[in-house]
Amino acid sequence: MNLDVTLEELYNGNFIEIIRYKPVAKPAKGTRKCNCRTEMVTQSLGPGRFQMTQQQVCDDCPNVKMVPEEKVLEVEIEPGMRDVDTSFLRFSRIFILSKPRNKKPKKGEPHIDGEPGDLRFKIRQIKHRQFERRGDDLFTNVTVSLSDALTGFEMEIKHLDNHMVNVKRDKITWPGARMRKSHEGMPNYENNNVKGSLFITFDIDFPKGTLNDEQIEGIKKILNQNTVKTVYNGLQMDHFL
Repeated sequence: MNLDVTLEELYNGNFIEIIRYKPVAKPAKGTRKCNCRTEMVTQSLGPGRFQMTQQQVCDDCPNVKMVPEEKVLEVEIEPGMRDVDTSFLRFSRIFILSKPRNKKPKKGEPHIDGEPGDLRFKIRQIKHRQFERRGDDLFTNVTVSLSDALTGFEMEIKHLDNHMVNVKRDKITWPGARMRKSHEGMPNYENNNVKGSLFITFDIDFPKGTLNDEQIEGIKKILNQNTVKTVYNGLQMDHFL
């Protein structure tokens, strides 16, 4: 059974109530065949001749009918659980679903002549507007003005549990620059005391419009930078601060 959860719930943990309509066996009129089994029967074909055949034998049991009833189940979302439908978590799919704490014993579909099966939940993370999860790491993007990128800035990012992550830059920040904040990622499912990293990629908001000759000369004088025109494979470059 698919269970859609938020990234906040996977970070902090939560209890979710699920309403499920489960068929329940109720007494009905009459009898029914039950406990059917195959038995070997010996038939005589004449003097000294016998034949073994299979025959189905059933008992007569009280009749029942399946009636849907509303059931409320409480499912625990533990910190660090992963989205089992994500391709890079393919190995965790079996691991998570096989955890006894992620299934409800005897809460599956009932069988008239047997015990009901287990109800298993497949965790599916809802896409988050601010963070992208990869394993135990979180990724986000921050856009700053060109002025802040050149002169430095300080800001805070609200995390999934509402604590604030301080981001400070005293140096020049270039487009695509990346900052790593250790221990600000997702909690590890096996050990919640261990957390991944938060990776912040910076985008620069360049001003629109044009500059006059005086402004152009002023910027060139301040930057004191030679002209650079380099062609390269940007997909092979990874910038870390």
